[in-house]
Amino acid sequence: MTTTAVPDHLREAVETLWHYHDLRHELRPCDVGIGLGSHDPGVAVIATELFHRQLFPWLVFTGANAPTTVREFPRGEALHYRDYAVTHGVPADRVLVETKATNTQQNLTFTRDLLVAAGIPVTSVLLMSRPYQQRRAYATCRKVWPEVEVVCASRPLSLDDYVASIGDAKRVIDMLVGDTQRIMEYPKRGFAIPQDVPDEVRVAYEVLVAAGYTSRLVSPTAPRPSRPSIDDDD
Repeated sequence: MTTTAVPDHLREAVETLWHYHDLRHELRPCDVGIGLGSHDPGVAVIATELFHRQLFPWLVFTGANAPTTVREFPRGEALHYRDYAVTHGVPADRVLVETKATNTQQNLTFTRDLLVAAGIPVTSVLLMSRPYQQRRAYATCRKVWPEVEVVCASRPLSLDDYVASIGDAKRVIDMLVGDTQRIMEYPKRGFAIPQDVPDEVRVAYEVLVAAGYTSRLVSPTAPRPSRPSIDDDD
């Protein structure tokens, strides 16, 4: 049965991972804002809000879709995000879309190529993602696009408010666990820069793995899947 309640006996572990992935960057103007595609419509919401705060003059939405997003976004994540932004006042000629990426590395490399082709110079980017994707998005961008400065942002929601917005506590916890594993695993594969993982984060991760929140884990020895259904972005 789907529930929006974080289990009481696991709350400390879940909160530990939730706060770890929130980089709490101070927002500042950047050359371009990039909304990373996923199942979370909140990415389009925060991207629209920050455009109206004049934090970037160009907005790129990037993402195809995955088995778990095709029902919500049948034309692809980026196009649906764009529709939201334009409907809420972002000028259409200030929004670019990248519709082929199926993981975070592709989100960033394909977006970089799109901006080069459009003749838009970029020295800084404001990455907007799900709250628990901030740390991995940052680490991936520093690996594949090291010449730009990176600021990360998400909707400023509490854990409980975010779970309520998604409507499924298990899905959120599974994703938190999966992203934590990727912070540890992806630098070994050359997908991201290494980051510090405090002991309390490792302990919380192991507690939640032992509790069965494992559906978004990747095999330590498997290559990146061709689709993101178990990789990172659905």
